[in-house]
Amino acid sequence: MLKKLATLVGLGVAAGVAAPTTAYTPYRDSSTNTIYNLLFCDDLALFKASHQGAVEGPWKTLFAQPADREGLQALAANATEEARLRILASNALRKLSVPTQRKELLGVIVEVGLDGGLDTLAAYQDGRARYINQSGKMVVWEAAAPDVDSKIRQLFRASQAAVDKLGPWDKPRLAPPPSGAMRLTFLVSDGLYFGQGPMADLQNDPMGGPVVTAATELMVALTRKVRPD
Repeated sequence: MLKKLATLVGLGVAAGVAAPTTAYTPYRDSSTNTIYNLLFCDDLALFKASHQGAVEGPWKTLFAQPADREGLQALAANATEEARLRILASNALRKLSVPTQRKELLGVIVEVGLDGGLDTLAAYQDGRARYINQSGKMVVWEAAAPDVDSKIRQLFRASQAAVDKLGPWDKPRLAPPPSGAMRLTFLVSDGLYFGQGPMADLQNDPMGGPVVTAATELMVALTRKVRPD
């Protein structure tokens, strides 16, 4: 069961977390940049550097050297595990050239380039979510609440329709979108999918529009949890 936790965090969040070494830095604070890059689950070394506590359970499988292929396959297929860990396992298997058993949407990230910085919303199949405001303030959601849960499901339904019409990106993740642009990133078990364009174009796009609408409603629901009307 997900913990009941909804917090609003300002600059300097996650003090002591290692700053990214080869990652993008759209925010002023290094620890916020670390959390931003962790959202995409495409840098296992960054997770290892940021990990606190014992290396056991799924972390032991993910950090194993040499790679634990069977353990990674079991983790990637385990629908009861945290979605981000399943994404990490799926990415590790792909690097080992192990074919994906099932194409499954596990995470959705929406980035909006604004004059004041980058707004980033991430939601995962297990109901967890993160929102980083352009100021660097952050909402960390690891709770179970009907209103937020329904918005996440709505976002995933809209995103699945987009994924069904797209193909995976076979190159490294791009830098954050510039001011005026929006990017929709879909973390799927067989790779990263994305669409990008001017905000108005994506909002009016038959495929991207429903994703943008659902993401906006989720962001509003999350911020209301920590800033009640």
